[in-house]
Amino acid sequence: MVKSENNIQDALEKWFTDADRVVIAGIGNPIRRDDFVGVKIVQNLEGKISDKVSLLECETVPESFMQEIVDIKPSHVLLIDAAILGLKPGETRLVFPEQVTDFPAITTHVLPLRIFCEYITKMTEAKIALLLIEPENTEFGEGLTSTVQDVAEKVLVVLRNILREIY
Repeated sequence: MVKSENNIQDALEKWFTDADRVVIAGIGNPIRRDDFVGVKIVQNLEGKISDKVSLLECETVPESFMQEIVDIKPSHVLLIDAAILGLKPGETRLVFPEQVTDFPAITTHVLPLRIFCEYITKMTEAKIALLLIEPENTEFGEGLTSTVQDVAEKVLVVLRNILREIY
């Protein structure tokens, strides 16, 4: 599990080292403020990285994209989502599927992300990681809080730089 911004960048660079085909999946609810951060990051990556990277806006139903991910045959799948981990708003963690049960993460998804990850791993043998961001506000409403928006912009820069280097 990785904490600070630089460590997140280092961890992502290391994790993407042998990437061949990448899926970035944004998860979140567009009407629950910061819960939408994963999708917002994916939207902002559009047109700014290699077209060899598949970007998916999964919103609250990542399970609906399982077959599409399998068909892409990725080497790496990065899921970006808001998660209530008991951290300060905007704090970010890079987590691996085997660690998901260690977190009391509150999720809005029908299929728990752990099961989603197990299925994708079994069907593709892809490396999977979750980039989780602590939300400040998940009440009904639109737009990210300024705290989470700032973090989303930093994550965007990190991913853009890394995904340019890979391809």
